[in-house]
Amino acid sequence: MAKSLHTLPVLFFNLSGEMLYVLDQRLKAQNILDDKANKVLCDIVESMFEEKCLMQIFDPQMLLSRKEVRTVFDKLSHSSFMRLNPSSMDKLYDLMTMAVKYQVMLCKAPEDLLLVTLNHLDAIREMVINSDKLVASVNDAHRRLRVYYKDLNNGEFQNLRHTLLFFFQDLHKRVSILLRDKAQLSDGHFVLPVGGPVARGADVPGTIRYWEGGVVSKIETFVPAQPFTASDNAGSLELFGDRVINLGTNLYNIRKDLDAAVESIPGSYMPPPPDIGGSRSGKEEFNLLAHLIGSAKASSSAADTFKLHLFNDDFDDERTVTGSVPTVDIKPDKGNAQLQHIIKDFASFDTGKQNDDILDLLDQAAS
Repeated sequence: MAKSLHTLPVLFFNLSGEMLYVLDQRLKAQNILDDKANKVLCDIVESMFEEKCLMQIFDPQMLLSRKEVRTVFDKLSHSSFMRLNPSSMDKLYDLMTMAVKYQVMLCKAPEDLLLVTLNHLDAIREMVINSDKLVASVNDAHRRLRVYYKDLNNGEFQNLRHTLLFFFQDLHKRVSILLRDKAQLSDGHFVLPVGGPVARGADVPGTIRYWEGGVVSKIETFVPAQPFTASDNAGSLELFGDRVINLGTNLYNIRKDLDAAVESIPGSYMPPPPDIGGSRSGKEEFNLLAHLIGSAKASSSAADTFKLHLFNDDFDDERTVTGSVPTVDIKPDKGNAQLQHIIKDFASFDTGKQNDDILDLLDQAAS
């Protein structure tokens, strides 16, 4: 089956929401001043919902590869004053991807992916509620989302879900919150619940119909091992409405602990599936990344500098490697080191004048 060309908006906004959930929780846990915490979140949201970024996100296309998606969120996480050490960024991204994978697998119907995405957009809007400009940007993304998906049929939504599951295939990082809730096994696989509400429009298990000549000839009933209920209410796709499902809401508002939230599983690595990124050229990849950088700018005032430990166990990780204390260093940085690093990561395409053009574009987006 061909991969869906409509997957990127759902993947991008859901991963974005999960990233902001984690950062928001850690900023609060470390008692960072509200104005500085809000500045970090607002700058990142501004980059996420920048006009050119949205235009690229909603352009029908093959889904980005894993490496490209990771690069995008590396850049987004540094679009404000915040600087994450590599260990923190690895764990942050693992939390994001495992959370979204779990939500995709729990959807009763493929169309529920829209409701999950809207739950994330609703939460992002609340984070920046004091900025009329950013609220308008989030609302614009909501409008685009509805228009973009309004004509997709059931088969196309199913294909979208399959493409997402293919993207997450063989990712089995252990998340302590899920382990404690017995929603994940020690090998990283999820434990999916049985029973409960069925997909809207689906029959509740417990009836067997026998057909002869195109008509029902006999009906038998049985008691399922788990109780099921009908789902009569459709979640609202309006700007403000009842989404019905809780998938995509902020788990960390309830569970405050994120320390050691993600663990690597020894021996669990499996080669990733082939990239599903299609045939876009290297230049097109960089153009997308340039738009995703956004226009958030950092102040040069030393008073804006402060340090944050994203995960407590990063102390041990950093001491082992460098002998120093790992920090999330939130400080002004107008340098180009991160862009140069991305250039090296994408060194597989032609060098020369094309690279110079892309670097200029990235510089303009970051300035």
